[in-house]
Amino acid sequence: MNIPFFGKKNADNSQPKKKKSQMREWLDAAVFAIVAATIIRTFFIEAYTIPTPSMEKSLLVNDYLFVSKMHYGARLPMTPLSFPFVHNTMPLVGGKSYSEAVKWRYRRTWGFGQVERFDDVVFNFPNGDTVFLPQPDQDFYTIARFNGRENISADQIITRPLDKKENYIKRCVALPGDSLELRQGSLIINGQAIPDFKYQLHPYIVVTNNIPFNSELLDEMDIDDQKDVQLTNQANTYIFNITAEQAAKLKSQFTNIVSIQKYAALPGVVRGMEEMTYPYDTANFKWNVDNYGPILMPSKGLTVPINSSNIALYRRIIKNYEGHDLKEQNGQIFIDGKLATQYTFGQGYYWLMGDNRHNSADSRFWGFVPEDHIVGKAWFIWMSYGKHGIRWKRLFRSVKALEK
Repeated sequence: MNIPFFGKKNADNSQPKKKKSQMREWLDAAVFAIVAATIIRTFFIEAYTIPTPSMEKSLLVNDYLFVSKMHYGARLPMTPLSFPFVHNTMPLVGGKSYSEAVKWRYRRTWGFGQVERFDDVVFNFPNGDTVFLPQPDQDFYTIARFNGRENISADQIITRPLDKKENYIKRCVALPGDSLELRQGSLIINGQAIPDFKYQLHPYIVVTNNIPFNSELLDEMDIDDQKDVQLTNQANTYIFNITAEQAAKLKSQFTNIVSIQKYAALPGVVRGMEEMTYPYDTANFKWNVDNYGPILMPSKGLTVPINSSNIALYRRIIKNYEGHDLKEQNGQIFIDGKLATQYTFGQGYYWLMGDNRHNSADSRFWGFVPEDHIVGKAWFIWMSYGKHGIRWKRLFRSVKALEK
C-alpha cells in the first residue's frame, strides 16, 4: 500500500524542500523590514528633529517629531537610487548617499488636503541646490554675496537635486495668490493684520532703574539670561527675545522695569549687507526683516509683467525652479531665447517664516518656496528634551495642540 507524503516538495515534486538556513531567514527579514520602512517613510510618516531655535518657542530645539506625508500627498522619489534611510550624505564616511543616474519628474500622490495658512511645514531648503563644502550648514548664496562668487573655486562646492536638499521647518504664512507685508514686525496678509502667534518671539527693549534682574525668576519664566537676554551699551537697558505674554509678565512681576517696548527696524533702512533681504536689490526693494513687501505670492497660471526693476523677484523662479534659460541684456529680458515682458508661473509658491522672528533664516532671506519643495506637515512630537532633561509635557502631543 502506498502511503501519501504530505511534506513540502521542490519544483520537480520529488524531494522535500530544504528548510531555509537561519542566516537566510535573518536576511529575508531584514530585506522585508527595509522595504516596509522605506514605504512608510516615503508615503506615510518620516521622523524629523528640530535642530535650530528658529521656531522657538512653538517648536523647540531637540523636539523629535513625525512629519505626515499624507496631509499634502506624498511626493514620489525624484532621485530613486539612494542608500536606505539616509537623506543626502553617507554616515561616517561622508560623500553622496545617492546616484543621479536615474531622475524622475515631480509627482505627488493624493493627500488629505492642501497646505493651509499657518501650518508648520517641512520642506526642502530652496537655496540648497548648491552647497559650500567647508561650511555645508550655511547658505551658499549668502557666503557668495559676502565673499564674492569669483573667490569660491568649483572644487569647494557640490550641487544637489531637489529632493536631496536639506529639510527645513517653518510656518507657512502666505499661500499662492496671497499678498504679504510686514510692518514694524507685524504680519499683514491680504490687507488684514495677523495677531502674533502665542509663542512668537520678538526682541523687546527693556529699560530698568539700574537694579539687576533675578536670574532665578527669569529662569522660572523660561527666559534664558545667557541666550535670550543681551546687555546693550547702556547698563540699564536690555534686549529680551520673548513672547508678548512674557513681556506682560515681566512688566507686572519686576518692579525694576521702567519701560518695555517691542523693537523693530526702521522702514526703508538697510544698514549694510548683513541686513539685506530677498531679493537683494536695494535699488528697487528697500526692505528689511521687520518692514517687508507688499509682495504677491505666485500661483500656477498667474501671469505678471517682468522688467529690469522687478526681475530680481522672479529670476530664481524662472531659472532655478522652473528650468528656463534666462538672459538679461541692455535692460531687456529674454526667456528661452525670446524677448519677454511677462511671465506665467508653472506652479504655486509659498512664504515660510520662523516664529523666532529675529533669529530665523526664512523666506525673508531666500524668497519663495515652490510647491514641489513641500515635504510634509509637522504632526506630533514623540520625544523632546532640553537643558533640564526630558520635556514630559510635550511627549506624544500633536504640534497643533502644543501651539494652543
